[in-house]
Amino acid sequence: MHSRAEEGRLRAEALGLKTATPEDLRRARLVLLCVPDAEVPRVAEELATTLPRSVAFVHTAGALSLDALGPPRGRALGSFHPLCAVSSARDSLAGHTAAISTRSRALRDVLRHMAVDVGLDTLEVPEGHRAAYHAGAVMSAGLMVALADAAVAALGAAGIDPKDALRALLPLMRSALRGMEARGLAGGLTGPIVRGDAGVVAAHLAALPDDVAPIYRLLSRRALKLASERLRPESRAALEQRLR
Repeated sequence: MHSRAEEGRLRAEALGLKTATPEDLRRARLVLLCVPDAEVPRVAEELATTLPRSVAFVHTAGALSLDALGPPRGRALGSFHPLCAVSSARDSLAGHTAAISTRSRALRDVLRHMAVDVGLDTLEVPEGHRAAYHAGAVMSAGLMVALADAAVAALGAAGIDPKDALRALLPLMRSALRGMEARGLAGGLTGPIVRGDAGVVAAHLAALPDDVAPIYRLLSRRALKLASERLRPESRAALEQRLR
């Protein structure tokens, strides 16, 4: 761990991480840039002036291409993005997946071994589609939290305290994830859409706060695509009518 800022050094010490010296960096096989996305080009450019080309540069930004690390100039470049919602420095990565990208076969092997060492599977992302990949990752993590906030607001419309609402909804969300893991996307779908109950959907839309109803409608349209083959034509048509 190497940080030029005092705050970063203190955080590393608190986590029990060994501080790397500039000489350690020059001897390293690769340097992992764990910095904000906007800082990656600047930090990579600065390091390129002090570190030999034998040191590979690898960023951890899901949406950035390898171009953010600057021209290769004989240096191996890569990306290592853990698909894990990390909200604490002590969150474990084990059991998750790391999206990796590099043009170097040797560095690809190193990145795969890095993943194995911390208990991660690997997924290779094409360079030209990183934004789409990262958008999907954000939707399944940060935006899932935003969805939970909308659900808490829906319970709030029923007079339920936000803390009580979240406490009740979290086990429900976990059960939905377990069903999806066991039976896939379409098989894990539950609720009035998969039952073809247009009346319940209409009641929901009428009861929801104005800023939550559009979210419900949009996600229900997506759910209807998933459930389409399981519904009778008349049920599907009724739901389509309600969700316009």
